Amino acid sequence: MRCVRRYIIFVSLIGCLCANAQSDSTFSLVRRIQGSIVDFAVDNLGYIYLVNSDNQVKKISPNGDSLAVYNDVRHFGKIYLIDVTNPLKILLYQRDFLTIVQLDRLLNILNTIDLRNLGIFQCKAIGLAYDNNTWIYDEVEAKLKKVADDGSLVDQTTDIRQFTDQAPDPTSIIDQNGLVYLYDSAHGAYVFDQYGAFQRQIHLTGWEDFSVIDKTLFGRDQQYFFKYKSGNPDIQRQPIPANYLPALKIIITPNSIYVLKQNALEIYSRK
Repeated sequence: MRCVRRYIIFVSLIGCLCANAQSDSTFSLVRRIQGSIVDFAVDNLGYIYLVNSDNQVKKISPNGDSLAVYNDVRHFGKIYLIDVTNPLKILLYQRDFLTIVQLDRLLNILNTIDLRNLGIFQCKAIGLAYDNNTWIYDEVEAKLKKVADDGSLVDQTTDIRQFTDQAPDPTSIIDQNGLVYLYDSAHGAYVFDQYGAFQRQIHLTGWEDFSVIDKTLFGRDQQYFFKYKSGNPDIQRQPIPANYLPALKIIITPNSIYVLKQNALEIYSRK
């Protein structure tokens, strides 16, 4: 029920954005967080995780209070990706050292996984699996692999090039509602079941901020929000309100819209 309700609210928000594309009268700016922010994430409880240019991660409460900080970059290098699917097990991927760092809710280190110990030396995309293991994409072998907290290999697909014209080059992995999505902006979404069996390729190219809710795919470019529902060949598009642009990243949640611009994160909520 939670996933269905979130989906309905999400679609409602997109609809309101479309209806108010010029004036954006439905949403108002409630907070602007200044700083050298290069990335951010929002968990399902509304907590915000800011990544700054010094590779520091700061956790912010929904009302703007600073709660915790992670800045142990000396050992693992630059933060390439942050996954807050599970607020009790946050994943940081520090690609320079091919290391996944797992943090608790207070941003203390729980565990680290060195992908080199698995013989993996090229990987851009990781993501939390439904069973709390971690999906990674091995670029050399063109395989989606599932890794346990102890660094052992739990499962893996066959070479994806057996099913597609060429190997994907994904930047994100999303495990959602029984399916796993690898998104490659040049070639679209590659869809697997939760056991790693290849299902299909969906040619949705050029998207940013790819997300999935209840088997409906969302994304954007610098002009439009996009929505694609499985089984429907048409891609719906809606103009992005002018006051959100130019945007480095946009996240839409059931209650708010988060827009990362140069040196500031803007948070919009319903009036």
